[in-house]
Amino acid sequence: FNMAITINGSGTVTGLAVGGLPDGTVDAGTLAVNSRGTVLQVVSQSSSALETSSTTYADMYSATITPSSTSSKILVMVTNHIFVGADSNNTWRAALIILLRGATTIHSDLDSYGEGAYLANDSDRYMTYSSFHLLDSPATTSATVYKLQGKSKTTSATMSFNNTGYGAGGAITLMEIAG
Repeated sequence: FNMAITINGSGTVTGLAVGGLPDGTVDAGTLAVNSRGTVLQVVSQSSSALETSSTTYADMYSATITPSSTSSKILVMVTNHIFVGADSNNTWRAALIILLRGATTIHSDLDSYGEGAYLANDSDRYMTYSSFHLLDSPATTSATVYKLQGKSKTTSATMSFNNTGYGAGGAITLMEIAG
């Protein structure tokens, strides 16, 4: 069975058998296509470095996406490289990260131990990658900023986020998913 399907500049489809009917002309607007779950756009931003021993969150980096529909979901994928420096003996050292959509926290290590370890010696230090994914429902068609912030759990330990001198940096990737 040979069939040629043609779509002209107006969106008219010819050569298409619909519902078992013989070949005819069908307006493209009458074709139902389920696009839910389709990736509509991708935005990715590499990280910038942050070194801090502050217990107050500081900006690391951000990415902006403009959803095409209020029913769209945004799949947020984040990876950060973390270096935890030397500190006093027998202490817990941890890097904490939050993700904000605008001014709203949507992922948080707040009140937890984040990426950390209890280290016995003052010269102990370690590196790790911290990754997370989440599916957000911003319910808007306005430009939406997703921002990462980081801090140290204790004032005496220095956290180095995404310093390319210690390893590869991090990134945030935003994918608009049709809802």
